[in-house]
Amino acid sequence: MKVAVLYSGGKDSNYALYLVMKQGLNIKYLLSIKSKRPDSYMFHIPCIDLTRQLADCIGIPLIQSHVSGIKEQEVDELKKIISKLEIDGIVSGSIASQYQKSRIEKICNELNLKSITPLWQRDPEKLLKEMIDLEFEIMIVGVAAHGLDKNWLGRVLDEKNFEELKKLGKSHGIHLSGEGGEYETIVLDGPIFKKKIEIENYDILWHYSSGYIVVKEYKLTDKKNL
Repeated sequence: MKVAVLYSGGKDSNYALYLVMKQGLNIKYLLSIKSKRPDSYMFHIPCIDLTRQLADCIGIPLIQSHVSGIKEQEVDELKKIISKLEIDGIVSGSIASQYQKSRIEKICNELNLKSITPLWQRDPEKLLKEMIDLEFEIMIVGVAAHGLDKNWLGRVLDEKNFEELKKLGKSHGIHLSGEGGEYETIVLDGPIFKKKIEIENYDILWHYSSGYIVVKEYKLTDKKNL
């Protein structure tokens, strides 16, 4: 089966990609969607411009497209983009967002494609633990929830940060996968990466109680164990 993976560069799209690669699916494309607005109901925003570099690290062709970011209209725009691809299915990293999952399924039904959601309804704590144990290098690049302050930006999720995040989840109602937009991530390295990306310099844009990272300098490096 030939598939395209909706790819933001974040932890969920990378882990969904990892799982379908393990299943032996033919990953024809990574599909990166950038909103023309500073927010989107469907798509990841922070560090989305790095998806081409991440695709290079993984070694899978990337298709980059833009949508308006206008609610529902961006779904129709996504359908037009997908309709031009010679594929049999779409892979997405949805975990609990019925909004996103239902709209991707609608697109797939209308185009006679299969919607593949390997993370759907998985326990968020177990999912995040699996990613950390598999040595996905997950950096937090956006926060928008009480309890997640500016100091979380730029952190790489390790065992210590994971435990802190679990405590915040209980005290502030934060979804551990960030499925409610509480935080956004980028993956810098992992078991599917042939190269890794190193962030050397970034700015933090902060407004009231939320903010995100703008990467200024980075480099791609070969992995010594390959």
